[in-house]
Amino acid sequence: MINTFATLLVFQTLGEGLAYALALPVPGPVIGMVLLFCYLLAKRGAVDKLAPTTLEFLKHLSLLFVPAGVGIMVHGQRVAAEWLPIAAALMVSTAVSLVVTAYVLKWLQK
Repeated sequence: MINTFATLLVFQTLGEGLAYALALPVPGPVIGMVLLFCYLLAKRGAVDKLAPTTLEFLKHLSLLFVPAGVGIMVHGQRVAAEWLPIAAALMVSTAVSLVVTAYVLKWLQK
């Protein structure tokens, strides 16, 4: 379990480092996920080593939303003041996600 957790943290740190060093507008964890994905594609045996522990991590995924919920509560006044742009962004991003997912699914079914 420690090896898997260390692997995830290494890739997140690499992503954070690249985002900071290159002043990229993409969050470091997203870059880290892309790097981890490329690593898993390149080294097939790594998937078998990481899979059992990552499945255990996924069982507790809801715990990762606690910091986001606390952040919303801390900035409650700001959220209340800017509810319209937040609601619009949520609606547009949801619609875009649905459309992109539908097109990708249609493309993969071919």
